[in-house]
Amino acid sequence: MADVDRNGIFAGADPFRLARAWLAEAEASEPNDPSAIALATVDADGMPNTRMVLLKDIEADAFVFYTNYESAKAGELDQAGKAAFVMHWKSLRRQIRARGLVSREEGPQADAYYRSRSLQSRLGAWASKQSRPLASRAALMLEVAKVTATKGLDPDRPPFWGGYRLTPLEIEFWADGAHRLHDRFRWTRSAPGEPWSVVRLNP
Repeated sequence: MADVDRNGIFAGADPFRLARAWLAEAEASEPNDPSAIALATVDADGMPNTRMVLLKDIEADAFVFYTNYESAKAGELDQAGKAAFVMHWKSLRRQIRARGLVSREEGPQADAYYRSRSLQSRLGAWASKQSRPLASRAALMLEVAKVTATKGLDPDRPPFWGGYRLTPLEIEFWADGAHRLHDRFRWTRSAPGEPWSVVRLNP
């Protein structure tokens, strides 16, 4: 990996370790949802979509988030097999951008994360037909009551709900600079598991 004068907050040979370090800093300074990412997908016609989701894990080689598999975003993720996100922290004046390949996480890891959620959130995952029309909030709450009566106080993970793992081929770390002369470093690789190369980009 070429030395491109990375030091300070950009130092290190592992972009995932760097991302975890930045997120840890944000958790101490960001007033709301430091793990929020703007997730970008495209539909079958190539029309883009973006929405905020919560990043739940930074693994050794991927980023993980969870959703309803019957939602619009899941359909787009499954169809394209690719996605991108940006994570921006106003308190730190930094952001991370990533794009790459996506795959489902439907195993024990998804079960464990589902069980870590509050009971209300677990019941809500069963009740919500995400992205589809809803007659009223009262109708949603009625569905939650029905689910509570049928699923009890310890519901299993719904078969239509689970995780996605984004394995990036590109990650960019950005920090605000004086006079809009920002610092940007882009990490790229040709495929998962391949070595990274890093370049400094113009602001």
